[in-house]
Amino acid sequence: MKKDFTFTTSKNFTIRGTIFYNSSPENLPAIFIIHGFKGFKDWGYVPFFAQELADNGFFVVTFNFSHNGIGENPFEFTELEKFANNTISLEVSELDELIEFYNNGGFGFNGKNNSIGLIGHSRGGAIALIHTSEANQKNVHKNIKALALWGTIATFERYTKHQVELWKKQGFLEVINSRTNQVMRLNKVLLEDYEMNKERFNLLKCISKIKIPIIIIHGDQDLTVPLSEAFQLYESSNKSLTELVVIPSAGHTFNIVHPYQGSNPQFEQVKAKTIDFFIKHFSKN
Repeated sequence: MKKDFTFTTSKNFTIRGTIFYNSSPENLPAIFIIHGFKGFKDWGYVPFFAQELADNGFFVVTFNFSHNGIGENPFEFTELEKFANNTISLEVSELDELIEFYNNGGFGFNGKNNSIGLIGHSRGGAIALIHTSEANQKNVHKNIKALALWGTIATFERYTKHQVELWKKQGFLEVINSRTNQVMRLNKVLLEDYEMNKERFNLLKCISKIKIPIIIIHGDQDLTVPLSEAFQLYESSNKSLTELVVIPSAGHTFNIVHPYQGSNPQFEQVKAKTIDFFIKHFSKN
């Protein structure tokens, strides 16, 4: 079963998503797939992997953050002004609201008694880390039981001093989407949000506070997020609960492209490790 949904946040923004399940969803553990920077819920492998997770007994939620640049057309960046005004704080709050929506019956059943797993790719993994560490401190969303971090960043400081100076001076920074050749702006609001929340968004501190199982999966040929960042996250984590898996000959998206052209040996390893991880840890709950 596959169903699209829309959810209106407290800020009156729209989150578009798709749920996948093969049996009574009220009895299934849930997995939320969190896309990264310039990612979206229908990118490449996402819907195919979501269905595979459903085939393995999970209720799966894929979604677009409200300001990821994707609007009613699920495959094109048509909302570039929203993309320009996206922030880390906004994405963390939207993940929080979406999980609350799930827990409180938004999908037609009460999910509070079901285990939740989060899969975050790249910046999406960072959003999962911030949310989970804060939920742990606030003693909320206690049904989040496990995290999978794919190609996840260890820091938000990804810009040179010159870029930051230019960003502040002109009020925006331009990035090129290599897939679409679109010039995409990042307005100063993103930089200001990070600078005001450096301690909150310290990902190494976030992962050190998390007391649930984590699997970190990273390609050894990742040119976007260096493998060293996976080791930084692992070293800062509770190692008794964390597993680090390095995928040989794999890049940032584990050699998957968009539009999707099928799987490959590297991504098959990623899928198998992730599914086994969630089955193992959810069976204990």
